[in-house]
Amino acid sequence: MSATTKPVNQKAWFLILPVILCVAFSAILPLMTVVNYSVQDIISPERRVFVGTEWFVQVMRDEELHAALLRQLTFSLAVLAVEIPLGILLALSMPAQGWKSSAVLVVVALSLLIPWNVVGTIWQIYGRADIGLMGRLLQEMGIDYSYTGNATQAWLTVLLMDVWHWTPLVALLAFAGLRSIPDAYYQAARIDGASKFAVFRYIQLPKMRGVLMIAVLLRFMDSFMIYTEPFVLTGGGPGNATTFLSQYLTTKAVGQFDLGPAAAFSLIYFFIILLLCFILYNWMQRVGTASDEGAGHE
Repeated sequence: MSATTKPVNQKAWFLILPVILCVAFSAILPLMTVVNYSVQDIISPERRVFVGTEWFVQVMRDEELHAALLRQLTFSLAVLAVEIPLGILLALSMPAQGWKSSAVLVVVALSLLIPWNVVGTIWQIYGRADIGLMGRLLQEMGIDYSYTGNATQAWLTVLLMDVWHWTPLVALLAFAGLRSIPDAYYQAARIDGASKFAVFRYIQLPKMRGVLMIAVLLRFMDSFMIYTEPFVLTGGGPGNATTFLSQYLTTKAVGQFDLGPAAAFSLIYFFIILLLCFILYNWMQRVGTASDEGAGHE
């Protein structure tokens, strides 16, 4: 062995063995169980029939699934369209240093500490016309508001609830991105006489691209899997107005006990999220690259 050759210690693999075991127990084994159920017709605990891709074909032809997928996509895109700009605006308005900055950070993050089912309960009470502040106020303004009887109002209430709950996460990520920008960039901008919008367009926004990409992916994935809040608030109604993919899947698996179709749909659901996140990530990468090139030419 030469003096420049580094020795390889294969025993180092044992250091990541606990992580591998945890991942196998929490992700791989349940996934393999779902794959197993997706290709079988479970008649009873003792009787199972192999059906191949029959459940996948049945699920893909389900019109209720198509409607739930459309509602889910619309909701997730609306979440991104509202929470990302609002989070950036909130981060820009927060104090940068001192005790005020710490106090504002704590206050902003309070809603993130509330569990999902409690959030649904809070808004369930908040939106009631008899005892809820928002519902009562809208009634006093002459607006016939009822999240249990009007499909559009129920959908908007779920959206508003999600915005209230998760916009602080975007704000905190954007705030961290803003604080990582060196002061030299702002000094150069002041010397050049750049406006506030120019500073945001050419300094702050490009430097926040990494954290904003994380925020977009996190919020998209989380909103695409939303279940507890709309279930507690509206139960998926009125009608199917707030029945998103996760609740549709739960109804299949638990309510109807169709384990085969539910397992097939779970895998389809999983791959839809992966595909959409992959597309979204690559789109944001191309947009960021194009912005850097445009700024370089200018």
